[in-house]
Amino acid sequence: MRKRALIVRVAGWSAGNPWKAIIGWILFVVLCVMAGSFAGGKDATSADFRVGEAGRMEQIADDGGLAPAAIEKVLITARSGSLDRAAADRAAADVSARMRVLPEVSSVAEPVVSPNGQAVMVKVTMKGDQRYASQFVEPLQAQTAEVQKANPDLVVEETGKGSTGKGLSDQRSADLALSEGITLPITLLILFIVFGSLLAAGVPVLLAITSIAGASGLYGLASYLFPDAGVGSQVIVMMGMAVGVDYALFYLKREREEREASGGRISTTAAIELAAATSGRAIVMSGLAVILSTACLFLADDVIFSSLAAGTIIVIAVAVVSSLTVLPALLAKLGNRVDKQVRFLRRRSDAGAQGRLWEKLLRPAMRKPGLTLLVSLLFMLLLSLPALGLKLGVPGNDTYSRSVPALQVADRVSEAFPTERANNAIAVRSASASSADIRTALESLADKASADPLFAGNDNPEIKLSADGHTGTLDLGTPNKVSSPEAAQALDRLRADLVPQAFAGLPGAEYAVSGDVAQNRDYVTHQNGKLPLVLGFVLLVTFLMTAIALRSLVIAFIGTLLTVLSAAGAFGALVLVFQGTWAEGLLGFSSVGFIGSRVPLFLVVILFGLSIDYQIFVVSRIREAVQQGASTREAVTRGIVTSASVVTSAAVVMVSVFVAFMFLHLLEMKQTGFALAVGVLLDAVIVRILILPAILALLGRSSWWPSRPWPSVTSGPRPSGATDQTVVNQPIR
Repeated sequence: MRKRALIVRVAGWSAGNPWKAIIGWILFVVLCVMAGSFAGGKDATSADFRVGEAGRMEQIADDGGLAPAAIEKVLITARSGSLDRAAADRAAADVSARMRVLPEVSSVAEPVVSPNGQAVMVKVTMKGDQRYASQFVEPLQAQTAEVQKANPDLVVEETGKGSTGKGLSDQRSADLALSEGITLPITLLILFIVFGSLLAAGVPVLLAITSIAGASGLYGLASYLFPDAGVGSQVIVMMGMAVGVDYALFYLKREREEREASGGRISTTAAIELAAATSGRAIVMSGLAVILSTACLFLADDVIFSSLAAGTIIVIAVAVVSSLTVLPALLAKLGNRVDKQVRFLRRRSDAGAQGRLWEKLLRPAMRKPGLTLLVSLLFMLLLSLPALGLKLGVPGNDTYSRSVPALQVADRVSEAFPTERANNAIAVRSASASSADIRTALESLADKASADPLFAGNDNPEIKLSADGHTGTLDLGTPNKVSSPEAAQALDRLRADLVPQAFAGLPGAEYAVSGDVAQNRDYVTHQNGKLPLVLGFVLLVTFLMTAIALRSLVIAFIGTLLTVLSAAGAFGALVLVFQGTWAEGLLGFSSVGFIGSRVPLFLVVILFGLSIDYQIFVVSRIREAVQQGASTREAVTRGIVTSASVVTSAAVVMVSVFVAFMFLHLLEMKQTGFALAVGVLLDAVIVRILILPAILALLGRSSWWPSRPWPSVTSGPRPSGATDQTVVNQPIR
């Protein structure tokens, strides 16, 4: 007797020991949460984000004890009319005195007056890594608020890395709560319509929520290997709800189908084991495919992508485990009660009516596969065309939502002090040069820059020297926005001309330029350089996983191409919507003329993983039909009709999760949510209902090369729930 697969044995044990499995799962989730809370997690530091020449500059400065610090800027202006300089000076002195005694403050600069005399600014340098400034800025903000209370005729307000970081973090937390509030009821409603049962709708959502909780705890532990860049919790919620619900949905739907097909002749445990042998295996294969695809993000050599990959992999793995262990136990415990439908939804869930609907949708691909394939491909290619104009950029203060008060203050600081708009930081190190030589070189550079219109207004540039005198830094502002062409020209001038000329006389000098513009440019360059490597490995993983799961090199090749097509269509729609301005009012965003540089890599990996997910579930059902003796065209129809409702429902759930992220303020998350929603829709509707069936219909039995899934003419499969049955199979066309 053939030994049962591990997946089936686990499902059988869980169904036979439901309370042990349920309590075990609860303990697992609780232990994960407790472990994560105890460990606390590890946040990424500034050093983790360093790339390119900008990263080298920051490393040189850090080695010399001159690492860039977080600066808070307190702006003092008149509430109305002209500024009372005497009152402003007193307020500035009060700010300085209050800030100097705070343990979070390293130093306070002398107050400076704006060129038009209508504003006074006090710069406060914070201690520690600037990445953590947002966690320690509240005491500074409290002192600024006290000065404001004492000076009601003035406007005393604060901005800086800490203030904007805290404001954006608070905004993200509120946005995340909003997306969860939108996603949860919509998901429940969709599942309620699909199953017509409150119990059946609640089970996948319950599993997804517990999977998210467990994954969040494990992510805290994983952050010691892959530091958290501040995006882990968002991706865990997004992918946990999308995939966690889908896996449970596939399993639950199959278990219900097996019981219905048997006409009540098999037990709940037997139906669960049959579901485990089919949908359970597909869940494992698709989960493994998404995990391996996501793991390719580690090749990007970027802390943000490592953080995204770690969060996604953990939540996918936990969701797979929950579907294979505790879900069978819940189904066994609930028994037939999970099928009790609400009366007015019974007709909606009629399998025959749904089958006829999907047969109608499949007719074009089955009757005229060549024409259907041609029209569908033309549509996808036309939708993909805008992707050729893809422009990448790094979102920053210029592009964030102005609903954050600190960013509004930053705009007023830039208006009053133009050189605060974009910063350029230069570091130089020479073991052979004296501190006097290094200072002289930096002063010469500052003088040349001040004579250049691109750096106008730098009257008192800040020069710092290390304790040993062998390292120096210089900060130069530019009166142009970070995203402006003039700011880019200023960086080019520094890197190509001014900086090399200034340090040419220093023996063995090592130098580099960083700053707002440099960091953005170097990051985009870094990502563009890694994109081919990541894309190549994702394509390879997609092909191999599909070939292993479906045992067909032909379908693996076709599936990989179709996945590229779906992703290209999503990119085309993304560029069409977000690089222009026509959809701003519709989707609630302000176009910055580019797509966030981190979006393409993440989209490629996730869309490829999800595409494999659907492909495995759909083609597995087609393969089952072939194994039962159907011709390829009959198998396509049968496989898609039997899987279409659950796959479409899963796609709708996933789309609703992604659409919820379009309500967030952060533009990158809007872009990501939109592109993922479009990609899933294209894959589930155009590719799986039109293109893939048309291709399989044209190829016939050669689709399955080199395997031979069709049975012999003398033996047939056992239908679900049957004990002994032999069928004579028709030849495969």
